[in-house]
Amino acid sequence: MREANLFLLSITSLCAIILMTSCSRPSSGIQGKTFGEDLEFLKKHTQVITLSSPDGQAMVAINPDIQGRVMTSTAAGPSGLSYGWINRDLIVSGENNPHINTFGGEDRFWLGPEGGQYSLFFKNGSPFDLDHWFTPAPINEGGFDLISHDGNQVVMKKEMNLVNYSNFEFKIKVDRIIRLLDKTQVETLGIPLSDKLKWVAFHSDNQITNMGDTPWKKETGLVSIWILGMFNPSPETTVVIPFKPGPEEELGPVVNDAYFGKVPADRLIVKDKVLFFKADGQYRSKIGISPKRVLPFLGSYDAANQALTIVHLTLPENPAEHSYVNSMWEIQKDPYAGDVVNSYNDGPTTPGGKPLGPFYELETSSPGAQLNPGESLRHVHTTIHLQGEEKELDQIAQKIFGVTLEEIKTAFKK
Repeated sequence: MREANLFLLSITSLCAIILMTSCSRPSSGIQGKTFGEDLEFLKKHTQVITLSSPDGQAMVAINPDIQGRVMTSTAAGPSGLSYGWINRDLIVSGENNPHINTFGGEDRFWLGPEGGQYSLFFKNGSPFDLDHWFTPAPINEGGFDLISHDGNQVVMKKEMNLVNYSNFEFKIKVDRIIRLLDKTQVETLGIPLSDKLKWVAFHSDNQITNMGDTPWKKETGLVSIWILGMFNPSPETTVVIPFKPGPEEELGPVVNDAYFGKVPADRLIVKDKVLFFKADGQYRSKIGISPKRVLPFLGSYDAANQALTIVHLTLPENPAEHSYVNSMWEIQKDPYAGDVVNSYNDGPTTPGGKPLGPFYELETSSPGAQLNPGESLRHVHTTIHLQGEEKELDQIAQKIFGVTLEEIKTAFKK
């Protein structure tokens, strides 16, 4: 997913393509202020399934018919804050854009790489520009097959054949389970839960299997599981990503901040062991953390709503020893120099223009899947939202991110 410099050459084209999906009918920017409002909308226009805790406070809305996405969740029942960003205009329109459908949602399944000689988004021989960039149809349109569901989980699958830029065909079975997590499961991740907090936690348990007769090898290209969550931005929201400290000559740069051009210093602050990134939906930018720097947590804090979001990802024992796919839009020198976690902040695509949402994203990726026929690779992406008094949230922020809420809130204040 290391697309550094790719949009420096093609940002204008990107705007044109995604404008067809969301900006040609600009979203009003009005999201359901409550989970109940968003759920009512989804029930009217989609085939949504709801998971709920026994007390009815933790709730998650899942759409098998929209690529198996988790659309939104809440920690406080129907009247509680709705965390996911939803592109209502696009859903109502019923339109399909083969380049990309920006439906929104807190957890969507994608596959990498996006660019390069092993890209899944470009056909062999086509130039690496937006006119020739297409999200693979199985992860861009239609639904996942619903296998079963109950109050705690939704089980889905999908089979797909994808051909990469080098004309290697992947026959893939995707198994995807969305589970609502209980207190014990959350605390097993090292996150202490106070009775004074409202919270919701769920994960997507994703597995891809090689259903073909040919091994997946680096020489012909690998695919990776790529999970992206889209959330509602605000001037009071800051992304927080801890990382492994150490010299650049040993571990490389702390952060890749060149996806859409270098991120200005007033929007990205790097400390000794953690970085802060603005999630206000006002400036288009993206950052990534490499396998040598990555830790199993990232998240954000919405000070206005006293809402702490934590994302946890499964990592191999030594991430730096694994191949993470590279998504730069060019024939690459190193196709396996990709990032493991990313965060994107939306904003106007042109001076004076409209943002795509706005929204911000927290993203995680698996290593590239080197699989023999019948073998599988699994990647679990967990999302936890907590709301309550800052005294309670502060203890969790310090434990998981290594910083206080005060440090997060004041990171960009002079």
